[in-house]
Amino acid sequence: MLHGMSRSFFGVVRDSTSMPETYVDIRWPDGEGESCYSPSSVVCEFFEPGRGYRLAEFMELSKTALHRASDRVLAKYGIACSSAMDQLRRLEERAANFDPEATVQILGVRVSRRTE
Repeated sequence: MLHGMSRSFFGVVRDSTSMPETYVDIRWPDGEGESCYSPSSVVCEFFEPGRGYRLAEFMELSKTALHRASDRVLAKYGIACSSAMDQLRRLEERAANFDPEATVQILGVRVSRRTE
């Protein structure tokens, strides 16, 4: 493990030297993959790598996680994160193509740090 790196509960590698930026890698019910952005590692509390979620559950968790991530940005910088809301909008648009009972697979969660 490199200096400044640690592992979270789910084995996600975290760089502790700067601000978190997180990507949740998913597989949609049609087999297509997507990397979903969050400005905060709070999404690690919602998604378990390797687990499949019913689409309806995945969308509810995504909504809660991305709003919470945006709220953390608001608390720190005084402005909500429009990128988190854009990600949620893209997820909602894509999810509309599938049965709510279909499965979304969490392939992995990557936490990195932005340097500003």
